[in-house]
Amino acid sequence: MSHTLIPGPPTAALETFADIDDAHDIVAVPVRHPWRWASAAVVLFAVVWAAQSVLTNKNIDFPVIGRYLFDWNILHGVWLTIVVTVISMVVSTVLAIVIAAMRLSSNPVLTAVAWCYVWLFRGTPMLVQIVLWGYLGLLYARLSIGIPFTDIVFASADTNALISSFTAGCIALTLNQAAYSSEIVRAGMLSVDEGQREASYSLGMSPMYTFRRVLLPQAMRVIIPPMGNEVISMLKNTSLLSVIAVLELYTQATMISSQNLKQVELLVVVSVWYLVLTSILSVPQYHLERRFGRGSSRTLPPTPWQRVTRFVADHRSDKGARA
Repeated sequence: MSHTLIPGPPTAALETFADIDDAHDIVAVPVRHPWRWASAAVVLFAVVWAAQSVLTNKNIDFPVIGRYLFDWNILHGVWLTIVVTVISMVVSTVLAIVIAAMRLSSNPVLTAVAWCYVWLFRGTPMLVQIVLWGYLGLLYARLSIGIPFTDIVFASADTNALISSFTAGCIALTLNQAAYSSEIVRAGMLSVDEGQREASYSLGMSPMYTFRRVLLPQAMRVIIPPMGNEVISMLKNTSLLSVIAVLELYTQATMISSQNLKQVELLVVVSVWYLVLTSILSVPQYHLERRFGRGSSRTLPPTPWQRVTRFVADHRSDKGARA
């Protein structure tokens, strides 16, 4: 880099190269965003106003909310909600993998059956499916095991005794969720380049080993985010089981509110529990996304805990520098 000496007064000494560089340094001034702060203030004011209007509403009996937040019946409903969610998601995920494999199969019969399954369960409302399974006894008074197209029966049982409301609800949620999850799994498998499979086979890897160690880890980066959303949706969709008298969280709250006529307060209790459960489910989803997304970027964004610790460390260093 060439430097030009600027002549000064006859009595002044010549400037050094360092002085010239300092004089020509560019001072960066950050751009101001006044409308950003104004919009933030408006949003904050709206949030505070809404919270104040709810907390000071005399039509809400807050002691009732506190009394029933940990009521035994409510806690039993929370537990049953969790059980239904876990059972339905685990079974539907296994079924979704099978359906996705059938959709990707070269067998036209398997592909057609899988497509019809997805078309049927995605095309009809979940509430209708729950009611149909809940009233299955109206279609089949007894369920039998025997040889098809003959009168030979090995075992028979009453449908209502065999399939309770809880079982019917789990079946309805599982079959409906499997249709959506299968499309997520299929999209994840299609996101992996075909050359990955061909390269694995050329190295002598078996199809199962290739699926487990090469294809699935890459597909999980696409599968995990929407699948986590499906888990949260499943948790909230359990409230639809109230139509067939499954004693989950919403049903328990409805039964209590029908006795004390505190509908709004019990709805607040239900909302609080759903928010707590969905927040807990968001934690493993976040860490799974980070785990399977390690190969997609050079550096992962810091976790909320890392941001807090970094903020505290920077604050302490600033205080030490000032001292």
